[in-house]
Amino acid sequence: MPISALDIGVMIVYLAGITAIGVFAGGKQHSSKDYFVSEKAVPWIAVCFAIVATETSALTFLSLPGLAFVGNFNFLQLGVGYILGRIIVSWLLLPRYFEGELSTAYEYLQRRFNPIVRRTASVTFMGTRLFADGVRLYTTAIPIAILLGSSQGGDSFGLYVGAIVLLSALTLLYVFFGGVRAVIWTDVIQLFLYLSGAVISIVVLMDLLPGTFGEAMAQANQLGKLEIFPSLEFSSFSEFLKDTYSVPASIFGGMFLSMSSHGVDQLIIQRVLATNNLRKARAALTLSGFVVTIQFAVFLVVGTLLFLFFGSGEYGANDVFAQFIIEYIPVGFTGLIIAGLLAAAMSTLSGSISSLSSTTVLDLFVPLSKKEHSQQELLKISRLVSIGWCIAIALSAVLFINTQEYVVELALSIASITYGSLLGLFLMGSLQPRVNSMNALHGFVTGMAAMVCIFFLTEIAWTWYVAIGAIVSSGTAQLSAIILPSRKT
Repeated sequence: MPISALDIGVMIVYLAGITAIGVFAGGKQHSSKDYFVSEKAVPWIAVCFAIVATETSALTFLSLPGLAFVGNFNFLQLGVGYILGRIIVSWLLLPRYFEGELSTAYEYLQRRFNPIVRRTASVTFMGTRLFADGVRLYTTAIPIAILLGSSQGGDSFGLYVGAIVLLSALTLLYVFFGGVRAVIWTDVIQLFLYLSGAVISIVVLMDLLPGTFGEAMAQANQLGKLEIFPSLEFSSFSEFLKDTYSVPASIFGGMFLSMSSHGVDQLIIQRVLATNNLRKARAALTLSGFVVTIQFAVFLVVGTLLFLFFGSGEYGANDVFAQFIIEYIPVGFTGLIIAGLLAAAMSTLSGSISSLSSTTVLDLFVPLSKKEHSQQELLKISRLVSIGWCIAIALSAVLFINTQEYVVELALSIASITYGSLLGLFLMGSLQPRVNSMNALHGFVTGMAAMVCIFFLTEIAWTWYVAIGAIVSSGTAQLSAIILPSRKT
């Protein structure tokens, strides 16, 4: 069904409006630190919502309903681990970031170890964020390609590329002029917009389905679609490790994943630092865990209702929600929901551009530069670096066009390969006083090597990746400290 002029108008108004709001909300920056961290404190509740919006992206909007469509509510177990992980980060790592005036998470590693450890972590973060967010940006192109006339990858390559370029250019505009304040305030607006899209979808689905919402959920429960905690019975230990959503893998793995994504990833730490206050930062981070879990539930309900409406076999997990939006949502609301999808994508993309740029400038360029730069010069350099990273993410997104993987799991798998070793570095710094910089690098390299082997040579579920990486890296560092005693480095 072709999209109406009204729907196109709604999307144009959104894209123009959010770009203008971002530029206005950001105000004028006077230094690179103001551009990346904000010298003016941002309210903690806004930071909380910005964290949720940033970690959501188009993956949650499209692929989470897809997971419920082909499966059940097992994914919701991760929310329990997410909450536990953020509580641990709030009390273990956040105090380290507020000791002094840190601009990036990795600056702490230089204070605890040395510049080499800092730069190693920064470069690892860049590679992880580049490819994981490439997947997220690609996901947004799926419904746009359908809107323009084709849902088949081979016939719509140009449409995907066009959608990726458009979103990247508009997002870059307000990041370029507004800095981190623009990113945070636009995230708040975008959060409520895409959640509205999910609620509208539920209302429309219930209008199409017979019976009440309670009757629909009862039917889904009889079909096993509402199962959250699966059986703990396994035929062997290897089968246990292969199960992505077993209770231990989801809760324990989700806890470690949240500790890494929200404790050592500059994408989130950049927002937390914008509160300029440890107590408020803790409140923002902890509450975000509960908000995102509720959000998971909403999108899983959408997927369950899609299954009751379509049945199995007609659509795949990655495109079922997009097809429903185009074919069944009333005129006007279609444009609003697509705008919500764009909002989810732009919130994550803007945060990635800003965090990657801050890490490049503050962790690599400034420490390695042989020349002193004024704040105005650094501000200009920061904006140019933002342009470069925006282009790089767009190119990365193109690489994933036509992928057959469940994209939400693909993005989490990519991030989880390196997250464990990164988390290990921070745990070494906070909990292992005997570990020096050399021991830390031994642990980091060993952890990374172990995760590459596990990813390519085993069938272990991605939900275990971060926990294994963190344990291997920190354990190896401790062993290195015993064999090679601490020395001045």
